[in-house]
Amino acid sequence: MGPMLAAREFISLIKAHYLKHQSSQKLSIKCTLKGALSATGKGHATDSAIVLGLNNYLPKDLADKDVNALIHSLRRHASIDMDGIGPVMFSAHDNIIFDTGTPLPEHPNGMIFELLNEQGETLISETYFSIGGGFISKAEEIRQLVAPLKMQSMDTIPYPFDSAQSMLDMSRQSGLSIAEMKRRNEIEFISEEKLNEGLDLIWQAMRQCLETGLSTEGILPGGINLARRAKQLHQKFLKQADETDINDWLCAYAMAVNEENADGHMVVTAPTNGAAGVIPAVLFYFTTHMGGAKTQVREFLLTASAIGGLIKHLSSISGAEVGCQGEVGSASSMAAAGLCAVRGGTPQQVEHAAEIALEHHLGMTCDPVLGLVQVPCIERNGFGAIKAYTAASLALHGSGNHFMTLDKCIAAMKQTGEEMSIKFKETALGGLAVTITEC
Repeated sequence: MGPMLAAREFISLIKAHYLKHQSSQKLSIKCTLKGALSATGKGHATDSAIVLGLNNYLPKDLADKDVNALIHSLRRHASIDMDGIGPVMFSAHDNIIFDTGTPLPEHPNGMIFELLNEQGETLISETYFSIGGGFISKAEEIRQLVAPLKMQSMDTIPYPFDSAQSMLDMSRQSGLSIAEMKRRNEIEFISEEKLNEGLDLIWQAMRQCLETGLSTEGILPGGINLARRAKQLHQKFLKQADETDINDWLCAYAMAVNEENADGHMVVTAPTNGAAGVIPAVLFYFTTHMGGAKTQVREFLLTASAIGGLIKHLSSISGAEVGCQGEVGSASSMAAAGLCAVRGGTPQQVEHAAEIALEHHLGMTCDPVLGLVQVPCIERNGFGAIKAYTAASLALHGSGNHFMTLDKCIAAMKQTGEEMSIKFKETALGGLAVTITEC
């Protein structure tokens, strides 16, 4: 998502600064991928995302399209037709450079876009960073970010908690739940009606993705010939419902989502695409097996977003920065908090649930085989969902008092990520990615 947005923004930059050129002047676009994007870009379909972005597509435009067919069609073209400028030469094969040399210093997910004239001289250049969860920053912006986030004055919202402790303090003082505080913060910027519509739309997209995954079979693209399993598992569990436990259901649901992600289809970044299955799986189980209501879905999502915001603010949700503990670990923490809240947990129990789930992902590496978001990512989302459910249940059996705080756990995740070898941070240079036995 990040590279697609960056490519789309670069097209807008070209149109804004180079509205007209001489018909004899041949222009071309080049994109150089740096760091983790160069190492796992092919497996993560970064090049395909750039092709889509340069052709004026955004992620939301692709939900009802055959993305694989669209990419195949666009890749056959040797130029991009820009309104007001004309054709600009671009070939995904020749003009996307996977530079596996030294990463850019600001962030491991770097992209340099250039508009070149026919002499190869750079007319326009912009550097973007994909900072996780589909968000991007320009080079001049990222130096002003914190964690990395664009900061805004806390005076604009009623409950400006920037740590788990301040969140609990404000909840205690106000008598409001975490979801209620989050809701009041959000409606400072949009109406409550729009907020509810947005939450419902997120859940609708999550559910649609999950149900599509449960009804689809076949071989996933990428070269390792991995078969989809969620549909087969789900059908087996439906027939043997009395012998099926919560772990089985959660794995089938989470894997359904991440098989959709591996196929390049629609998912909701929660908090990232690679970790997109955890929250939908837990929430789908809650609504389907436990009778969860629409209002509780909203409460779940608001609570989860509060925890995700804290993790992103105090550490990172990017596998390229801190490994998979920042992706599946964060997703599990968010899901645990949301589930604990809708099952009647106090704010203290919710914070405890988030901490338990995150704690037991600390040190988890991001080592995708062939750079594909398939092995171990698909199954890992299932286990993240299981840990989320377990963490919520464990917290609900306690008083909310516990030894390790969420703030300290997030700090530990950040330190662990900083000290983790680059081989284990979404580069496919270590771990499972290099221990495949050739048969």
